[in-house]
Amino acid sequence: MTRRLWLVLLIGAAALLAGAWLGSRILVPYLASGPAATSLAAGTLLPQPRALTPFALTGTTGSPFTEASLQGRWTLLAFGYASCPDVCPLLLASFRDIHRRLAERGLDGAVQFVFVSVDPERDDLARLGDYVGYFNPAFLAATGPHPELQRLTRQLGVLYQRAGDGDCAVGYLVDHTASLLLVDPQGRFTAVFSAPHAAPAMAADIAALVADGR
Repeated sequence: MTRRLWLVLLIGAAALLAGAWLGSRILVPYLASGPAATSLAAGTLLPQPRALTPFALTGTTGSPFTEASLQGRWTLLAFGYASCPDVCPLLLASFRDIHRRLAERGLDGAVQFVFVSVDPERDDLARLGDYVGYFNPAFLAATGPHPELQRLTRQLGVLYQRAGDGDCAVGYLVDHTASLLLVDPQGRFTAVFSAPHAAPAMAADIAALVADGR
């Protein structure tokens, strides 16, 4: 294994750990207030679901992707970027596994899977659609200018920032929260699943929430 590849892998692992840590730190205010929530095996329910305020992104089909796009069914959200060396492929592989397990439970279509790029400078809609579609053509993706991205990320406790000066194999990196976020059919932030992600337990948790109609 070359020195450069080792460097990319080490940076990716560090980004995953940093994302998990940052996600847990920033989400504390959401999780520490209010009555105790029903426990999940793989994640944490917010004591009270939190309605999302307006934001305006664009989906890979060119259609607007707004807070209204998160209504009508459950949504599992991930944040990352197409040039991510290993954290984002792991997130999307988890998406694929969870999707398959939900389909086996007869819940295909009950949950939409959405990947939001925090690297709009490099991730145009065509590239983003190809990237996410490789894992599953049913997965959705969206991005937009940073002010609109931050309208969404700040509500969910998601952090991201550009790191380095482009001297690694994939160009510059973007540090970002590695948690998966669950939004209910009313468009309310409902639960967070921190990394690492256990797909069997997550699928069971989500299936239980869907069945409960919470």
